[in-house]
Amino acid sequence: MTAVLGTRPDPGKTRVRKPGPWSAPPRPVWEEEPSPAGQAGKGLALGLACLAILFPLWIVIVTSLQTKRTIDEAGGLVVIPKGVTFVAYQELLGGGQVQRAALVSVGVTVVGTLFSMAVSVLCAYGLSRSGSLGHRWILMSLLATMFFGAGLIPTYLLVQALGLTDTYLALILPSAVSVFNILVLRAFFMNISQELVDSARIDGAGEWRILFRIVMPLSRAVVAVISLFYAVGYWSAWFNASIYLTDQDMMPLQNVMIQLVQKQERPVGLSAQINTGQLSPLAIQMAVMVLALLPVAVLSPFVQKHFKKGVLTGAVKG
Repeated sequence: MTAVLGTRPDPGKTRVRKPGPWSAPPRPVWEEEPSPAGQAGKGLALGLACLAILFPLWIVIVTSLQTKRTIDEAGGLVVIPKGVTFVAYQELLGGGQVQRAALVSVGVTVVGTLFSMAVSVLCAYGLSRSGSLGHRWILMSLLATMFFGAGLIPTYLLVQALGLTDTYLALILPSAVSVFNILVLRAFFMNISQELVDSARIDGAGEWRILFRIVMPLSRAVVAVISLFYAVGYWSAWFNASIYLTDQDMMPLQNVMIQLVQKQERPVGLSAQINTGQLSPLAIQMAVMVLALLPVAVLSPFVQKHFKKGVLTGAVKG
């Protein structure tokens, strides 16, 4: 057998390098390569969009970390920092109304999200089973609530008649369930292979075991996305507290932030420092905004990977 040197490898047998995690996905054969001008335009547009989002956030964070003298010299919001001080955060988290409001918001968000997810998952699973009792009438009733509502006054009278005013339940129950989220969960549950459910039922599994052992593990993506939707809704909610609560000690963080921004009143424990010039009211306002944005900014990246699969699959199919 003679070895032929210098021959070119067969193109059909050449090894194709797989794209790495940071490389661009392969283009379809019908899509042309982008021109340098097109790439530059996309990069410029993306850079401007990021700047429009990050620049206001930068100003808020920097201003919250500046002293009263620096803020007074800048005439308000600070763009270029001159040192860093955490006095505003130490005063906010050192006790008083702001710390209590933050704990209230965390408690309402955790309890409300768990309750809303429990109700939404059970309702969506029941509606996804075509043979469930009255599922069509229940589904039509839920859809009707998306287009017709009783209004604010009947809702307030109902909450008042149930004795929920000046209670934390008034921050959870009136907005506990979103019909849109139920429909997304229902569509996702309906896309699960019916053969899996039938095989589990043949093996003797009941509906509860099917839900928690088969349906829920296969629906982690949509459950994560809907949980984030509910959590952000509870964390950012302020309207229910403004009409159902009269005790300032029960107010969540968003309502305290509104009071600070509108300068209606100052949190308990901060008036002396502000009046003596030790703290800047603007630094306190920006620090409260950072505290309100921090949980959402921390949780969003962990759920971001589930957005496409959880929302698009649940909303388009079925």
